[in-house]
Amino acid sequence: MTTRNLLTKLPGDATAEAFEHLAGNGAVRIERIVSRGQHAPETGWYEQDGAEWVAVIQGEAVLAFEDGEHLHLRPGDWIDIPALRRHRVEWTTPDTETVWLAVHY
Repeated sequence: MTTRNLLTKLPGDATAEAFEHLAGNGAVRIERIVSRGQHAPETGWYEQDGAEWVAVIQGEAVLAFEDGEHLHLRPGDWIDIPALRRHRVEWTTPDTETVWLAVHY
């Protein structure tokens, strides 16, 4: 086994969010997401069948929810989003990578 670091080998292409599968067995999926200024479209929502626990490791982001709630996430902040709760990424830090750790279950 070897150790890996969430903050190394970040994608060089910043034009799109990068999703990297880290582990999982079907019922649970763990991924690293790297954003640099990306956000969801102005219209539309993520509405996932499963719950998602997500933490910001580096950078910052704002999550918006259909009910009007907005959360500003900074390094170390995390949230557990219930299944089917409509949300979107409204903003991520444009001048540095925002590194997320997401657990889908």
